[in-house]
Amino acid sequence: MTQNYSNEDLSAGKEMLLFAKDLFPLNRSLMGPDIRESFKKFRDKHEDFKQIEFNTGDKVFDWTVPKEWIIKEAFIEHESGKRFALFSENNLHLMGYSAPVDEILTKDQLLKKIHTHPWDKSAIPYVTSYYKEDWAFCMSSNQVEALPSGNFRVFIDSQFLDGKLCLQEALIRGLSDKEIFFSSYLCHPSMANNELSGPVLLNKIMDYVKSMPDKYYSYRFILLPETIGSIAYLSLRKDILKKNVVCGFNLSCVGDERAYSHIESRLGNNLSDLALSSALIDLENVIHYSYLERGSDERQYCAPGIDLPLSTFCRSKFGEYDEYHSNKDNFDLVTEKGLAGSFSVMKSIIRSFEFGIYPKLNLFCEPQLGKRGLYPNTSKLYKDKHPAKLRMDIISYCDGKMSIFDIAKLLKINLSLVLDELLILARENLIIINR
Repeated sequence: MTQNYSNEDLSAGKEMLLFAKDLFPLNRSLMGPDIRESFKKFRDKHEDFKQIEFNTGDKVFDWTVPKEWIIKEAFIEHESGKRFALFSENNLHLMGYSAPVDEILTKDQLLKKIHTHPWDKSAIPYVTSYYKEDWAFCMSSNQVEALPSGNFRVFIDSQFLDGKLCLQEALIRGLSDKEIFFSSYLCHPSMANNELSGPVLLNKIMDYVKSMPDKYYSYRFILLPETIGSIAYLSLRKDILKKNVVCGFNLSCVGDERAYSHIESRLGNNLSDLALSSALIDLENVIHYSYLERGSDERQYCAPGIDLPLSTFCRSKFGEYDEYHSNKDNFDLVTEKGLAGSFSVMKSIIRSFEFGIYPKLNLFCEPQLGKRGLYPNTSKLYKDKHPAKLRMDIISYCDGKMSIFDIAKLLKINLSLVLDELLILARENLIIINR
């Protein structure tokens, strides 16, 4: 099915792209001034976001909150005075959480402290060392090959301070305490798809949810540094999340136009797995990954003993596209249409929950659709199935036990099309809805 973009979706895509471009220059990491500034930009858009803080040294399950990293400048300087790998020119040139250094090295010594991309000679890789004190630079292979012979000064003006791990959370209340949960991460420097597409999509979903009148479900939104952030958050909120969350999504790498990806929960059979797989039916280049191919915060949300009903939604999955974790993850990759498509998928799931996910036929046997203008009254042969056949197929599974997501999967029809039909049937009072 070729995806059709509504004006609302395209407008949302444009807004998300502009917001991502505004966030792009900031040198985010686990902790530090630029991650705090990034969070503030989201709070400026939604006062509902409340900041949660953990201190350096706090134990969160098996992990310890690290020190805050402050970086001012870094570069490699040849004995001629020419400088290379300037942090001020590209913040990916420095390995994240690099320790301070000011030393003279030979070229051979220097080369041991430079990371290059494993296959793209023109790409600068993204590398970090959060939990082991070390330092290194990152350059393209082409840049490394152009380094002259001689000695080099390596200079990194950084420091580690006791600080605060910041997360932020918003709860948009509906009539029910049952929650739909959305999470994304902010902790990487300038990368558009891996870092920024998820948070700007979460922000737009929040706009959409807040615009809905008379919401039945409550909606929880969380932005945090990946891994340590979700672990810290679960150490604080796991009991209420396990009690209230009925469906959730981790949003990552949702800005390109190449694919749609579903990374399943640990067992692959919760309500989020059903909802997401049904919303992706018939879209172009849909790929389903098992939990064995996990890599983002689904690792924490679906861990044994936590087991939230959550899965991860991507366009091209992290680690599966060539530009991943490099300076080529930019706005040549992330587009308005890519973001709009992701918004459309999430919106169809939200609309389905709010409509009610367990439709039940309101009478016995097949309803007479012809007298309602919903089925042809004249019997004749059709070369292809009459469009109303889908309507009858949907009705045949409206037993109050099978969810809208199950029906879509059984019929192999995209969730949004099934929902459109159910809205027609509800308008004619042919079905009743259970949540």
